[in-house]
Parts: sequence; C-alpha cells; structure tokens
Amino acid sequence: MILYNVTINIDNSVAEDWLTWMKEVHIPEVMATTYFIKYQVCKMLTEYEDNGGTTYAVQYFARHMQDLEEYQRDFEADLQKKHHARYPNKYVTFHSILEVMD
Repeated sequence: MILYNVTINIDNSVAEDWLTWMKEVHIPEVMATTYFIKYQVCKMLTEYEDNGGTTYAVQYFARHMQDLEEYQRDFEADLQKKHHARYPNKYVTFHSILEVMD
C-alpha cells in the first residue's frame, strides 16, 4: 500500500476555515477520483517555533503506486489550483510518498 502524505502549514488566520473546507470540499473531491481507498487528517502537536500557523498531515492511501501516479497526472494540478485560489499566500506545503510496511 502507498501512503501519499501532504503536510501543510496553514496560517492561523484561516486555519479553521481551511480545515472545514478540506473536510467538506477538497478531501471529498480527492476521494471521488477513486484512486485512494481511505484517508486521515492529523494535526501536529509539536510546533518547534511560533510561525503563525498550524501544521497538518493529510494522508491518502492508495493500493498501488500506479494509482497515485494516475491521480497525480490526471487530477492533482486542478485540485491544487482550487486550494491555491482559496488560500493564496496562506500556506506552505510539501508532499511525500511512503510505502506502508506490514
């Protein structure tokens, strides 16, 4: 199984709205692509400095690397554009891909 981790630090001025929008709009749109079988949202409890933001990890689980690659090719750019249009200059993000080891 492949875990696609999106870590985001969102400005505290929009953090509450962002979390609601993620749960009600963005994540359902990602899941509707059918490339992921489940997801989870985690909030980082240990911030190392007061950067004016809150850090979350949004994790999507895919059965195979090919599923993730097809999602990235066919859907990711448009979904990221929506995110950026709603929260310009209010976040920093990085993505990582992990293999789940049983």
